[in-house]
Amino acid sequence: MIGYQMVGTNNLDKAVKFYDALMGEMGAQRMMEEEGSFVAWARDPKQPAFSVCKPQDGNNASIGNGSMTAFAVETPAQVDKLYAKAIELGATDEGPAGPRGSSFYAGYCRDLDGNKFNFFCMGGS
Repeated sequence: MIGYQMVGTNNLDKAVKFYDALMGEMGAQRMMEEEGSFVAWARDPKQPAFSVCKPQDGNNASIGNGSMTAFAVETPAQVDKLYAKAIELGATDEGPAGPRGSSFYAGYCRDLDGNKFNFFCMGGS
């Protein structure tokens, strides 16, 4: 049902470098971009995409309180790896990778602009 998720940035070059590295670890690549405006990544153009953009209205990007992008992966090991990669790239911790209940495993971060995201998988710890 969801076609793509977009978050704003105040430094497109830094955000694109951050997400190129992170999305590459997930097997996604750039699928669409407009120089100086936005970049979108996906594993397949027919599947949901993630995008980072400069706001169209020309105002500063700001984070959404209560907003979060959740990136689904297959295993807890992938959650651990991607969470560690995000931190290595300069993300801030919002909850380390680990089990949340008996069937949900996730690690939470904020990107360079403060946008909250996580990596998660279902099915155990």
